[in-house]
Amino acid sequence: MKPVIGNWYRIQGGESFEIVAIDDDDGTIELQYFDGTVEEMDIEDWRAEKENGALEEIEPPEDWTGSVDVDPEEDDARGTSGYGEDDDRRQSASKLEGLDLFE
Repeated sequence: MKPVIGNWYRIQGGESFEIVAIDDDDGTIELQYFDGTVEEMDIEDWRAEKENGALEEIEPPEDWTGSVDVDPEEDDARGTSGYGEDDDRRQSASKLEGLDLFE
């Protein structure tokens, strides 16, 4: 079982984690646990855990918000709040009329 970025795994008796980066030059794998904690693991340690049968690939959690620190209620509230026209929090882009890119 080769580590794949974006896949979720668990080492027997431990927490689930996602592979977020692989550095072949350094021989390391970057793991991110559900709570957002990031940790590095040597590829040799990955292989050892795999050979011992302690490493398993798992389904990603249904609630992805744990690792990105987003409260689902806050996310829903932002989408339905409907900021007013005079509210500085609303985002808008100004028109770039009259802009000459070749000047």
